[in-house]
Amino acid sequence: MSRAFVFPGQGAQTIGMGRDLADAYPAARAIFDEVDEALGENLSALIWTGDIADLTLTANAQPALMATSLAAMRALEAEGFAITDAAFVAGHSLGEYSALAAAGALSVADTARLLRIRGRAMQEAVPVGVGAMAALLGLDFAAASDVAAEAATDSEICQAANDNDPAQVVVSGHKPAVERACELAKARGAKRALLLPVSAPFHCALMQPAAEAMAEALSDVTLSAPAVPLVANVRAAPVSDPALIRALLVEQVTGSVRWRESVLWMAAQGVTEAWEIGAGKALSGMIKRISRDISCKPVGTPGDIAALKG
Repeated sequence: MSRAFVFPGQGAQTIGMGRDLADAYPAARAIFDEVDEALGENLSALIWTGDIADLTLTANAQPALMATSLAAMRALEAEGFAITDAAFVAGHSLGEYSALAAAGALSVADTARLLRIRGRAMQEAVPVGVGAMAALLGLDFAAASDVAAEAATDSEICQAANDNDPAQVVVSGHKPAVERACELAKARGAKRALLLPVSAPFHCALMQPAAEAMAEALSDVTLSAPAVPLVANVRAAPVSDPALIRALLVEQVTGSVRWRESVLWMAAQGVTEAWEIGAGKALSGMIKRISRDISCKPVGTPGDIAALKG
């Protein structure tokens, strides 16, 4: 059996996530303490007892989800599992940072600070209301890309942003162009086309200011080779070279998240099991729709970890 550890992205956040891990495992609690110290604030209080609207703010959600994933990883390690039990790691958008921290390529403190910068930069790149994202359900990536290209104009961007699974592609760009894409998608046979409740148009050219901010921020941190290869979002292929990983993390801000292709690549390498490390089960749902050859297991609670131990 070959295994991959996968790390969730934005949208998986819930109030209370990771608290039972922190209560059960001192090493998991230490992650939340380390993230709080790195950010100079009590983010863990927001995660466990705060308001979901505040937690969902991009600048909070990104480090919070990473902290929860790393707490789950530390809990796994406390039970005798290791990052090297996986052949590959992968993460959905911000989840790549969690994957890299779990694999020892980035320190937890640096990852928390990077994701706070990333979240703020992505939010500030486009004024609220100017951009939008929409999920097109029932169209494959090629069809959704055609729809996005047709909806765009010389002055309005629309791009296929997330290739999530065979029947779910997210488009991103200027709001009027994204709205046109929704109508075009319905005319082309999409089952549904709906605007997403996000605060900015992620993973499209409008995020270029955020990409520049991340290039500067990443230049100031130590990035080592991960203990196991990272299947990168924008390549859908494994990378281990720190300089290349740094460049791809910058490219990822404006580039498409090629999740479907990443999962298919891992399946082709013989991966038969994916452990979703952290909050929620969104990636497991996507993976099940992408490949029948990969079984999925959640790793977000002490009960999940007990089940892994059999």
